[in-house]
Amino acid sequence: MPRPIKPRKIGYIPQHKLFVPYDKKRLSNDTILLLHDELEALRLKDIEHLNQNEAAEVMGVSRQTFQLILDSAHQKVATALVEGQAIKIEGGNYTLSERAHRCPQCGKIHQTNAIIEGNCNRKRRRCRNCRNE
Repeated sequence: MPRPIKPRKIGYIPQHKLFVPYDKKRLSNDTILLLHDELEALRLKDIEHLNQNEAAEVMGVSRQTFQLILDSAHQKVATALVEGQAIKIEGGNYTLSERAHRCPQCGKIHQTNAIIEGNCNRKRRRCRNCRNE
């Protein structure tokens, strides 16, 4: 019996969860499902430029598990781009990181160095999306 998968910590939930090639009007059966933890691995490695150790620590997984998640995400995105398939982002076994907080005005999730409860104006922080203080 395999070990149960422990939830991965993510700090970002995308507002847009479906990407369809320009020339496709409708979704077909060839939609690729990208899990939230796979998207988080892409974000941490390719956008935040964290090394593998740092990214694995942020997600609360081992380096090897992080690399497996990242490899799966790269394979899915590459396949979708090359074959012209839609990408749908949903699912996965995850929890929101304690370093993330959601703006009550716009709903965007932000990364912080400390746990912040309530709204974006605590500790004089400003929401980067709606500029609400």
